Amino acid sequence: MIPQFDSLNDGQEGLLRRLFSTFAPGWPGAGLLLMRLVAGCCLVIHGFARLQHGPSTQFVAFGVVAMTIGLLLFAGLWTPVAGSLVAALAMWNILITRPKDPSACILMATIGVALALVGPGAWSVDARLFGWKRIDVHDREF
Repeated sequence: MIPQFDSLNDGQEGLLRRLFSTFAPGWPGAGLLLMRLVAGCCLVIHGFARLQHGPSTQFVAFGVVAMTIGLLLFAGLWTPVAGSLVAALAMWNILITRPKDPSACILMATIGVALALVGPGAWSVDARLFGWKRIDVHDREF
């Protein structure tokens, strides 16, 4: 049996909640946080280096996009989209710039795909905005 979802009431919050039934807490969440922080820092540093490289439109565009995606990953905001863009950016870097050793780009693409599939973890903006909420109902006094 396929579960039915009420798409009129869910909105964007329901979409992200459907992607990740839980936002991993504990050690798995710490591992996802570490992956996000390392990938985000690497992208911001790489983007900043591209901006310093020269006035070429390609370098400026690549630098700004890389820094933006890095900041999204660092915060854990829109993680499925940011992870997918990391993978696309890394593959674009391999195809366009053709580095001598593409292993760093392949590693970054793998981290991006993993974050897009697994999710941001409990310590992220996504978890605070779209995670399950706890509602405490107190007894009414008459």
